[in-house]
Amino acid sequence: MAQQGNGKSVLFVCLGNICRSPIAEAVFQKLVTDAGISKEWSIDSAATSDWNVGSSPDSRALKCLKSHSIETSHRAQQITRDDFLSYDYILCMDESNLQDLKRRGSQVQNCKAKIELLGSYDPQKQLIIQDPYYGRDEDFETVYQQCIRCCKSFLEKSS
Repeated sequence: MAQQGNGKSVLFVCLGNICRSPIAEAVFQKLVTDAGISKEWSIDSAATSDWNVGSSPDSRALKCLKSHSIETSHRAQQITRDDFLSYDYILCMDESNLQDLKRRGSQVQNCKAKIELLGSYDPQKQLIIQDPYYGRDEDFETVYQQCIRCCKSFLEKSS
């Protein structure tokens, strides 16, 4: 759950919270840490499904992050009703996530979160961040590169 206070908060969401959203979370955490503004942000990631709750990210996601000198100790979790009330932004990876989140958010009174595709911030206009789970190692690198571009742009626009 997002911390209360003066800071901003973002929750990255995908289907299982073991590939795309933990990569996005780790990338964004590194960006704000490198910028010296990590105290200003509450950052997490979650899944729309409950399939992987408690699991570490996919080993290929961890390997990809490590190749870029990024570590994560994230454990998969499912998005909760409270997340719609506590986060400023809920950024997701594809149309299916977006529809699911908008449906859930519409059922939460006083939903505060702005629900958007992370890809809507991509300067290269790659709107959808495809699930690499059934793909190859290169697909995780593609996700990483998209997350870098989108997170940098999101950080600039939200600062």
